Amino acid sequence: MKILLTTDTYYPYISGVVISTQNLYKELKSMGHDVRILTLSNDGKEKIHGDIYYLKSFDLKIYPGVKFKKPFNSEVGEALMNWKPDIIHSQTEFSTMINAKYLSSKLKIPQIHTYHTMYEDYLDYVLNGKIITPKTMALFMKLLLNTFDRVIAPTVKVKKALTSYGVKTPMEIIPTGIDLSRFQKNISDEEKILLREKHGLSSNDKVLVYLGRIAYEKNIDEIIEFFSTIKDEIEDLKLLIVGKGPYLEDLQSTVKSKNLQNKIVFTGMVDPNEVYKYYKISDAFVTASTSETQGLTYIEALSSGLPVICRYDSCIEGVIEEGLNGFVYEDKKEFTNAIKTFYSDDDLRYRLCENAALAADKFSSRTFATNIEEVYKSVIAEKKAVSAQCSA
Repeated sequence: MKILLTTDTYYPYISGVVISTQNLYKELKSMGHDVRILTLSNDGKEKIHGDIYYLKSFDLKIYPGVKFKKPFNSEVGEALMNWKPDIIHSQTEFSTMINAKYLSSKLKIPQIHTYHTMYEDYLDYVLNGKIITPKTMALFMKLLLNTFDRVIAPTVKVKKALTSYGVKTPMEIIPTGIDLSRFQKNISDEEKILLREKHGLSSNDKVLVYLGRIAYEKNIDEIIEFFSTIKDEIEDLKLLIVGKGPYLEDLQSTVKSKNLQNKIVFTGMVDPNEVYKYYKISDAFVTASTSETQGLTYIEALSSGLPVICRYDSCIEGVIEEGLNGFVYEDKKEFTNAIKTFYSDDDLRYRLCENAALAADKFSSRTFATNIEEVYKSVIAEKKAVSAQCSA
């Protein structure tokens, strides 16, 4: 098949959408498909680099990394029209989707969409909840998504939300997959010691890690607040915060105001190829986010053999199982009890780590791509059947 993936965000920007798109691209290519990506340029220039087609764009100052396209130029559009994809699969809802819809209409090919972002979790602080309200956003998504041939929801949580918006397009629940092999690699004890020392951690420290984009909606403030109440109850307990984002300076100020600089470590941006090492020097992954559509970092942590301690959110159902591969909390007391239990029982901690690695297997990028491929085949067949009936 000739498959066009579209996304407004792509490398060097790092996000769950970017990683998901890249994993799908790589797996579909390895399965023998001809796959191209349509995205927005970072330098304002329209260009084609191999399988990646870049549209001119400019920064949209509502959120870091968000861009908007300039008017569609004929070079990229003509190249894609001449290529004649069999199906278009959009990953974001705005600029590149507009072009995808144009191509879909002109070529009379199906278009499906994966809904990655729960926008209602962003409206309050991105646009102060005034310009676009949750009700307005729900109406917009209903009208938009009802124009597709199929919608992919990464979790039951997402499907329920879209159904509540009034989306009638047939939906498939397909968890986003990751390249498990990237996180199943081991590092030597010496490497662990050196990496810990680099960030001021000793080999005796008990390390909880948050790894991901440092943004307001990730609710990292809660982790810091809850951690501050338990830090002195468990000897050598440390919190490692790995990543970069628009909320980093705010969190650093919070840590300084609480005088926790010797307990909480910020690493800043880490090379994506080095991320697995930060899981390997930690004991458990912690997160308080409730804005995830799926939570790819949860799966990364599990595949690294790291139990997950997280705030309850419906996106974790079927992923994090209480007492089996992690703990789920809903308030400060449950969080602190989970941390205490985790560090007080060596046998339990060992079992949790073993089960974590096993739990990640069903989220491989190959399984993900195979499931998506089946949707492509089904939608293309349906489109051809409808066309045949119309021309009969």
